[in-house]
Order: sequence, then C-alpha cells, then structure tokens
Amino acid sequence: MSPWLKMEVEALGFPIISEGFMGVETQGTMQDCMRLNLWLRAAHRVLYHLKSFVAPGPDQLYDKLVEIEWENYIDAQGYFSVISYANNEEILDTRFASLKCKDAIADRFFKKFKSRPDSGPEKNKAVVFLHWKDEQASIYIDTSGETIAKHGYRKIPLKAPMQETLAAALLYASGWDGKTNLLNPMCGSGTIAIEAALMATNRAPGLLRSNFGFMHIKGFEETAWEELRDKTRKQAVKKTEGKIIASDSNAEAMAAALNNAKTAGVDHLIEFETCDFRKSTIPEGGGIVMLNPEYGERLGEEEQLETVYKEIGDFFKQQCKGYKGYVFTGNLNLAKKIGLKAKRRIEFYNGTIDCRLLEYELYEGSKRVKEGV
Repeated sequence: MSPWLKMEVEALGFPIISEGFMGVETQGTMQDCMRLNLWLRAAHRVLYHLKSFVAPGPDQLYDKLVEIEWENYIDAQGYFSVISYANNEEILDTRFASLKCKDAIADRFFKKFKSRPDSGPEKNKAVVFLHWKDEQASIYIDTSGETIAKHGYRKIPLKAPMQETLAAALLYASGWDGKTNLLNPMCGSGTIAIEAALMATNRAPGLLRSNFGFMHIKGFEETAWEELRDKTRKQAVKKTEGKIIASDSNAEAMAAALNNAKTAGVDHLIEFETCDFRKSTIPEGGGIVMLNPEYGERLGEEEQLETVYKEIGDFFKQQCKGYKGYVFTGNLNLAKKIGLKAKRRIEFYNGTIDCRLLEYELYEGSKRVKEGV
C-alpha cells in the first residue's frame, strides 16, 4: 500500500521523510494529524511519534516508557488503550508488551498525581501504539483510534468484503482520474464503486466518522476541527464527470451495495444493475472496467472458476474495447484463463493473500492499428 499512501500524503502537501513496506513517515503537528485522518483513503492509522529508544528487554522498555511525560497527552481522569507490534526474543506474547506499556503509563500518573486514568481494550478514547522489534522500540499516539481503514459506510459487508483502503489503492493504481467512466461488474457490496464516487466528487472519507483518537488527547482544539470539517465539506463537488456503474448477479449483494452507497451519500452518483457481468452496460467514451472475481481458495473451487475467468477475457475482448480492463485476483493460475497478456501486474495483499491487479489494454482494433503500424 505504501506507494499509493505516499502519493496521497504528497498530494496533501506533506513531505515524505521515509517510505517503508508498512507505511510512510512525514512531518507535521497534531493539527496536521487531523487533516491526514480526514483525507487519507489508503491508510489504516495515523501515528504521532513521541520517542524512539533501545530496549533489549521488558525492564528497559518500562524504564524508557515511564520517562515520557504522558500527562501532557492523556487526561488523568481519562481512558487509554495500548496496541502493539512486538518481535523481541525475550517475550512470547505481544499482549505482554502492551501490558508493560500500560503499567509504565499508569505508574507515572500514580507517582505524580496519586491517581491514574482507566485503561482497557476499547479504542474509542486515547490510544497508544508501541512498535518493538529486536532492541529498537518506538512509541506513538495513535491519532486515529479505531482504524481509518473502515470509512464508515459499509453497514452490510456480505461475505469476504474488500477493505475500503484496498479498494481506494486499486483505483489509485489504475490511474483513474475520476473524469472518465468507471465500471465495476461483480461489485459485491459496492466498495470499489463507492470509493470511486467519493474520489470523483472530492469527498473526504473521514467526514463519515464522528470519533477519532486525537479528540481524546490533551490540547485537542474542537473549534479548529469543526472549521476543518466545514472547509472540507465545501471542497466536494456534486456530480461526477463520467458514469460509475456497479453490477452483480446476486440481488442480495446489490441491495447491500445500494444501502452502503446511501450511507456514504453517493447512491445518486452510481448506477446499480442486477445482472450477469457479461450484460453490464458499457457506455461510450472509455474509462476503466475493474472486476474482483472469487479466487477459489477452497479445494475444488478453482476448477469451477476456470470458466468464469475465461468469460472475463471474452467480455473484455468483445464488449470493452476502448477501455482499460483490470482484474484483481489472488489466484494467478486462474488469471491465465483470461487469455490476454497483462500489460502490468501490480502486487497487493488482501489480508494475508498475495494478490495482483492485472491491467489489460483493450484496443478498438488490433494493437498494430492502434499504434499506427
């Protein structure tokens, strides 16, 4: 996800300090965190860095954490939770690292104020994030709280739904500019089409949420937040330049997609069709057509899906000329059945599944004619 997240952060005017497999690092204030939480579509959380240090074991970790002035961030009468990533040879359970962190914060408060904030698993208040790998530890305020990977509109997800962040990243990777047509056969609960509508109308996904972690950090400026939200709302446009069409043969899926689109406030921007993907409406003018077929994860399913993937190839060749075709799949054996040569194969992970977004150029004529040869 990092390349697409980097693109988003830069587009918002922030510098990229470093880029890794799991995220990007930028520079800014706690107020900047509010804007990032509001606008980022391909991010899971926005972390505000407090300190990095060497901690060979749990005792050293505790000693460093108890030195941090937690009273500047967390209210003594408030509530906090800790989430952590820990890969250290001295611990067997990540929960132990989280407990050590909680103890350090609570002990500092008790030593200074003879009282301490409540703590537990809920992530709807102040959230602290610990990253501890080998001897290197970093501690952050998680300004998102609950993950911002959930954009707040998917009330009816159905089976194995695509995460909103992944859908947004696929659209970024396709290069879709929001001005041409976007066709999404096999749309399931509608995530790709809804993300496309939000992008095309410049609607920030964070506007659909009422609670973030930064709201529970000392110094939170509610007036500044409301002003930012109002300004962001005014930046949205009312209509899309191209058509967004979502279709699925499953009536239950289409009902879920429509409900989710209504929650997102974009149902009037998407044309919904209950039909087999081969009967989807293909408007003139070109654009992109993106499908996310099943992968055939269970024994025996792959053979049944071979015909589906072959029919996707036929659908592309016969009906989608002038468009760019995309297939997102976690099964490259099935992808071969499409029968077209992919121009690009972009790597993604859907959960733990290694996937590819395959791009196909669907020329009006032969490639030779298209290139003027």
